Amino acid sequence: MHIKTLTAFLVGTALVAGPPSSTSRPAWQVPVEVKTLSNGLTVVVSEDHALPTLGISMVYRVGMRLEPKGRTGFAHLFEHMMFEGTPVARKGVFDRVIQGGGGMTNGSTRYDFTNYIESAPASALEPILWLEADRLKALDFSPQNLKNQQEVVKEEIRVNVKNQPYGSFWLDLPAAAYSKWENSHDGYGSFEDLDRADLKDVQTFHSTYYTPSNAVLGIAGDVKAAEVFAMAEKYFGGIPGKAKPALPDLKEPLNTSEVRLVKTDALARVPALAVGWKMPARGTQDHAPAAVLAELLAGGDASRVYLGLVKGKELLLNANGGLNALGGPWDFDGQPLFFLFSLYKPNADADKILTALDEIIASIATQGVTAAELDRTKTKMLSDYYSELEIPLSRADALAKMQALWGRAAQINDIPKLIEGVTPEDLKRVAATYLTKPNRTVIDYHIASAKK
Repeated sequence: MHIKTLTAFLVGTALVAGPPSSTSRPAWQVPVEVKTLSNGLTVVVSEDHALPTLGISMVYRVGMRLEPKGRTGFAHLFEHMMFEGTPVARKGVFDRVIQGGGGMTNGSTRYDFTNYIESAPASALEPILWLEADRLKALDFSPQNLKNQQEVVKEEIRVNVKNQPYGSFWLDLPAAAYSKWENSHDGYGSFEDLDRADLKDVQTFHSTYYTPSNAVLGIAGDVKAAEVFAMAEKYFGGIPGKAKPALPDLKEPLNTSEVRLVKTDALARVPALAVGWKMPARGTQDHAPAAVLAELLAGGDASRVYLGLVKGKELLLNANGGLNALGGPWDFDGQPLFFLFSLYKPNADADKILTALDEIIASIATQGVTAAELDRTKTKMLSDYYSELEIPLSRADALAKMQALWGRAAQINDIPKLIEGVTPEDLKRVAATYLTKPNRTVIDYHIASAKK
């Protein structure tokens, strides 16, 4: 996986009146123009002429949840294969063209999508589109390229998971919390499954999921929408269309019995606690309240968990958490986990921490939150959201993901309205419904020398 999470947002957009709130905050309208080619490729453009730069995101609607059974980590492996060259543009050409012109390129694999991104001077638009279309048509499927990337991915797993203290927590929590294979399996990949992948698997994966109808091209920056649509037709329009692959049913009921696990981490120097709750599905009534509640509970040094358990009772050394461990609160399908991960002090243990955490949650579920606390939380979320969208690359990525996951790129302008619309009663309901002990998964990481 090449990249950390990219959310997305805005620059040079028109100021318009937003929905009423306690502080009458204004909102910004991100320019969005959309066109779908005859082969099914959807192109989303957001013009912003503040700087002579652009951001491009090519999002394919396939991620860890859609990879074949028995091929864990395959979506991630294929992400790497996309940088191995094509019969026309051999290995290294893609990077040299973009980086040689002052740009950058990267990619990442998430639960529900894989994205490929570029940031470059606006003059580089046409060669980048040619390169993206070229690797959508065909890749250089050679045994050597496959073997190289199998080893690269395995080394990435060693560095990022196996040789990091607590490096597997974001894999351990879903495995324990979910029941369906699509939601619970190791999306980074087992070495055995990665080694079993062959060229036929790679070719089948490309022909099934890397098709125009299963892709969204997002572009933001110093471009003209009409020119972008014309270039997209020129370079992508001749690629044959195919039917979209079916999406899996990711729905699961909330858990009815708490899951408690203890793991020993040989690299850890202090114990840690990972906690997760199944949350509402994207786009449902409780989704936006769950996102606001996650921010209020775990969103930084002003959050309730930090103030209550790090600064207050001094049980934790830190407090990290949020809605959706592998992305943001708006770019997932199915039901995410609201997760908390914290290192804890020698004077604490899992039971003491969970009791204190339950008290914080219960206070919200029964008493709610003050208008001032809710307003502060919303302000921070909106500030973070808009700050991301100032960057053309982040905005292009957000637009492509909105189109791919929500089916509507203009959803990017509705997210602030969803945040503003959350009420104290919504937070009470969501806390009482989802943040319960039966719906909770807990993993207690002990240091190797600890004796319990």
